[in-house]
Amino acid sequence: MVKFKQILIIMVLAGALVLSGCSGSSDGDLDTTSPGAYFGGSEGADVSFEPFSIIEEGIYTIFDSEDFPIEVVLSNPGEHDLEVGDVRLELLGPAEADFSGIPSWELSNSEAIEGISEFNPEGGEEIISFTPSDYALYTADVVGYNDLTWHLNYEYDYETQLIVNDVCFKEDSADDRVCTVDEGKVYSVSGAPITVTSVSEDSGGRGIILLKIDISNVNTGESTIVGEDFDDRFSQVAFEISDPTEWECKSGGREGEARLVDGEASIVCRLVEPLEEDTLYEASVSMAFSYTYRDIIQESLRVKESAE
Repeated sequence: MVKFKQILIIMVLAGALVLSGCSGSSDGDLDTTSPGAYFGGSEGADVSFEPFSIIEEGIYTIFDSEDFPIEVVLSNPGEHDLEVGDVRLELLGPAEADFSGIPSWELSNSEAIEGISEFNPEGGEEIISFTPSDYALYTADVVGYNDLTWHLNYEYDYETQLIVNDVCFKEDSADDRVCTVDEGKVYSVSGAPITVTSVSEDSGGRGIILLKIDISNVNTGESTIVGEDFDDRFSQVAFEISDPTEWECKSGGREGEARLVDGEASIVCRLVEPLEEDTLYEASVSMAFSYTYRDIIQESLRVKESAE
């Protein structure tokens, strides 16, 4: 009998933990690890240089008479699939006139690159070569050695997907049956550099409900609306709710787009028409965020003078 009671207590405690992990709080803070449609995370496209040569004294090193490859690995540890041409790469740093064997300093992905999934937990990748049929050769004069810093600017079109679970559609928010309007909501967000940090629901008057969605840039780059220039003052994203005829969504007075100041922004969605009398049900609401994301990496190369 004692053993049975111990087991019963453990089951009750375990159930309480599960419920607490799936419930939103009144201030909008949520456990985003709640079971959902996405893996989550802060990654999008990722780029890294392949080795230029051997490493000496902590730096890739060649002689000025040696040629070398310039290749990068493009991977996709986020959850949005990258189509052909979605990623644009540009070599920066050393002067183009100081090299031969680099036919183009701007390239894009030639293959579709899948995001992470249950069946592909690492995501896809592509090796992109700036020296596809030859090797690069440094042609400038070298006395002793020259240290070069290669920069690679990359930008890519990406999306973040959001599902808000169990939005309470309630005409009378004072009615305590079925669901609660004034509370934080459980949600699931896809892995991407622009993410959702909280979702809460509130009443905007009888029959009117509001959703507040806080978003954040959680990676090191910056974003802009697809097709628009980057702005050094802030990042930008476009957004669209699953039923735009039912909701009006704005951020800072702008409909369908948000400016992230200091990496953060808030979006408020309001029902266009009041709910009919006695309306009372729960439903999921989704939202898509689209943007071009930009970041930069660097790598060093030492070119030593050859012995005559």
